[in-house]
Amino acid sequence: MIRISNAIIIAEWQIELTAIRAMGAGGQKVNKTSSAIHLRFDIKRSTLPDFYKNRLLALSDSRVTKDGVVIIKAQSYRVQEQNRDDALNRLKELILSATAIQKARRATKPTRNSQRRRMDSKKRQGNIKVLRGKVHD
Repeated sequence: MIRISNAIIIAEWQIELTAIRAMGAGGQKVNKTSSAIHLRFDIKRSTLPDFYKNRLLALSDSRVTKDGVVIIKAQSYRVQEQNRDDALNRLKELILSATAIQKARRATKPTRNSQRRRMDSKKRQGNIKVLRGKVHD
């Protein structure tokens, strides 16, 4: 069970956890134990409110497939339980980040004084370059 907020909880039956073999270096242990976790969460079949579903489906995240399934692979730790907790935490963070409303950006103009300083420095630099020319007698 994952608690997203006070009112929203994801039940365990909505999340499919599969133990798989981790990739990469590690020797004999990595080759014979299934310590990595493959998490699958179907957004459309979940009990999340429609607002959450729409925001998750609109994400342009590589972890969300076209079918609306979130796939997370956790293999950072050597212990399966830690990888399981990591995958569940990453799912929770993904859901919370999808629902965060970003502040609208307002375009601003540079101040008149900063424009004047910029032009003065350009003129100064141009004069320095003019002085680098050949000296005529």
